[in-house]
Amino acid sequence: MTAILDAPVAVDTRTAIDALRAELTGSLHTPDEPEYDQLVSPWNLAVPMRPAAVVAVRTAEDVVAAVRFAGAHGYTAGVQATGHGAERSLAGHLLVLTRGLDEVTVHPEGWARIGSGVKWSALVPKAAPYGLAGVNGSTTDVSIVGYTTGGGVGPLARTYGINADRVRAFEVVTGDGVFRRVTATEHPDLFFALRGGKGAAGIVTAMEFDLIRMPEFYGGAIYFAAEDAAEVIDRWRGWADDLPELGTTSFAIFQLPPLPEIPPPLAGRMTLAVRFLWAGEPSEGARLLNELREVAPVILDDARLRPYTEIDSVHADPVDPMPVVDPAILLNGFPAEAAERLLAVAGHGSRSPQVIVEVRHLGGAYAREGAHPSAFAHRAARFSVLTVGMAIDEEMAAGAMAHAQSVFAALGDWDTGGVWPNFGIPHDAVSARRSYDEPTLARLREVVDTYDPQGVLQAGAYTRAVA
Repeated sequence: MTAILDAPVAVDTRTAIDALRAELTGSLHTPDEPEYDQLVSPWNLAVPMRPAAVVAVRTAEDVVAAVRFAGAHGYTAGVQATGHGAERSLAGHLLVLTRGLDEVTVHPEGWARIGSGVKWSALVPKAAPYGLAGVNGSTTDVSIVGYTTGGGVGPLARTYGINADRVRAFEVVTGDGVFRRVTATEHPDLFFALRGGKGAAGIVTAMEFDLIRMPEFYGGAIYFAAEDAAEVIDRWRGWADDLPELGTTSFAIFQLPPLPEIPPPLAGRMTLAVRFLWAGEPSEGARLLNELREVAPVILDDARLRPYTEIDSVHADPVDPMPVVDPAILLNGFPAEAAERLLAVAGHGSRSPQVIVEVRHLGGAYAREGAHPSAFAHRAARFSVLTVGMAIDEEMAAGAMAHAQSVFAALGDWDTGGVWPNFGIPHDAVSARRSYDEPTLARLREVVDTYDPQGVLQAGAYTRAVA
């Protein structure tokens, strides 16, 4: 029989399930077992993941066994590490949980090998003693592999580009149940697809990639009252465009709750944060940021020279799991009119329900193609816009999403129609066409058809949806 999402495993599949369980170094759990709920729960608690079974793998051989089992029994296989960017339909019938693939090896000459369950938070402190760092995302709480297979855009993007361009090799189990090592010269079609195509081409078990030498940086965030946002953002637009590539910046309109752990100047009010990371001489970074400090009163200044281990201070993203609605778009420009429209729907006095409305400045190294072709198709974008609203219940989620769409409509004249795969997880025809252009989709379809002819991997479903 074929398993059904949201349904318990039927009696006539129990023997087969038990046979797979016996083959694993890791563990397998079905919905009637106490470990199941905790294992399948993603970071975004608003997205229920209810596969027929979850396989918590410990080895690459476990992944091979799970994928082959799915193929032999007419199941689909999904994959999850931390559950950031969760999408319910991608759970598949058999969810492969990769948290147990936790190898971390840092080579002092400047590269690392990690298992696919490893977060940046595990790598950063191990790389720091060598003066090394990774081109990580806005938070180190996400898995390195999941971040990288979606491209990997972070607070160093203008200086060092995307992390997908730094990959040396993947070890991966493709949908045909075969374990492969993939490099620019070994299975170059897979190397293309795995860097930007998310998990469509295979379940990554390990990755090797280059690090950068960065023991410290100048940066963090400076915060202003929401009433001063128009003046600060107007100055930020030109300032950001004039930044050398050693600087990467974004701004965020915050509405943080009045909780004890929130700094008092930010708690229970709307504020504006200007984030900044400078990879050059610290005194020059401070001089540049002073140009914004002079625009309006700074209510909290958290920018300074820091060890790289404090990289999370730049974006200050939440770490604890929570229910959210977090859509995004990409822009080809952000002129004065765009800023005015954004503040009208999301700024002071707008009654915006969003916890965060973020605009990231791109360009620089981000815009340049890497040494090898990849499935990341958004180099020409100039800005990214993300909204994050709470989704404690369906009504709140619907309200946050409706408001997000009004934000995006206000910026529609500059919308590229695209979104980063990490911010708009490709899972159907609509999301696929936002994540990729047609030539990239065609290449991804060809790769998936070659290595997963049965359509076992649920993450590859979007390539078939646009066929």
